[in-house]
Amino acid sequence: MNAPITAAGSSTASFLRLSSIEITPKQVEKLPLLKDKLIPGCRVFVALIDAGDLDGQIEAVKQLKAAGFQPVPHVPARFVKDEADLRSRIKALADAGSDTMLVLGGGAPQPIGQYDAAIQLMQTGVFQANGVKSLGIAGHPEGNPDITKIHGEAVLLKALKEKQDYIKANGLDGFIATQFLFEAGPVTEWARGLRAAGIDLPIFVGIPGPATIKTLVKYAAMCGVGNSARFIRKQALNITKLLSVNTPDEFVAGLAQVHYGQPELGIAGPHLYPFGGFDKLFDWIAKVK
Repeated sequence: MNAPITAAGSSTASFLRLSSIEITPKQVEKLPLLKDKLIPGCRVFVALIDAGDLDGQIEAVKQLKAAGFQPVPHVPARFVKDEADLRSRIKALADAGSDTMLVLGGGAPQPIGQYDAAIQLMQTGVFQANGVKSLGIAGHPEGNPDITKIHGEAVLLKALKEKQDYIKANGLDGFIATQFLFEAGPVTEWARGLRAAGIDLPIFVGIPGPATIKTLVKYAAMCGVGNSARFIRKQALNITKLLSVNTPDEFVAGLAQVHYGQPELGIAGPHLYPFGGFDKLFDWIAKVK
C-alpha cells in the first residue's frame, strides 16, 4: 500500500497535505480509496456537470460526510430554476452534511432558469438560512473566456470583490477555488493583483493530477484554460509525446515556494483534479518527498 497523503517531508510534500480534491457524484464509488489516501476531514468537492444529477450529488455528499470528509458541493447558478429550486437543493445538501459550498456561474451555455451568476444565488440569503457557514467562489487566474471576450478582465475582478463583500458582510467564511492551470507564475501575478485590489480570501489553486498530454489538452480546451497551457499544447504537437504522462511536480513545487515564502499572497493549498485517474494521482503523491 502506498503512503497516504499525510506523509510529509519537503515543503512540497507538506504543501500537498493542504490539498482538497474534486470528484463527480459517480466517483463516490472510489470512497474506500479516498479513505485510505486522504487525511480525515479533507475537503472533497462534488462537481455537478449534469443538471439532472442533483440526487447523485446529494447522495455523494451524504456518503462523504459519513466517511469523515468535509463535502463541498458545487452549486452552479445556471442549473438552478428559481428560488424555490435553490431553497430545496441547499436544504437537501445541508441535511446531507454540507456546511461549505462552492457557488459558481456554471459552464452551461444558457441558464435553465432565472440565474446566471453566483452572486444572484448568494444574495437570496438561502445559504446562511440553511446553516451554511462557508462559501467558495470561482477564480480564473487566466481569465474566463465566456466573460472576458465580451466584458474584459476588469469585470472578473469587480465580480470577485462583490462576492467577497457579500461573504464578509454576512459573517460567512470564504475562499477562492481556481480553474486548473499548469504554471505557478500566472497564479502568483494574479494573486498579487487581487491583494492590491483588496481581495484577501484564501486561494486554493486548481492542479491537474498526472495525466496524458492528450487528456490534458482535452480538458484544457473544454475549460477554457489560457496561456499557461501553451507548453501542453506544444508537447501535443509531437505525436510521440501525445500519450506520455505529465506530472505537476514543477507546478506544485513552485506553488509551495509561494505558499511558504510569500504568505501575504494567500496561496492556501492545492485543489486536485484527478483527470488521469485516482490511482495515478495517489501514486504520484506517494512519491513526492
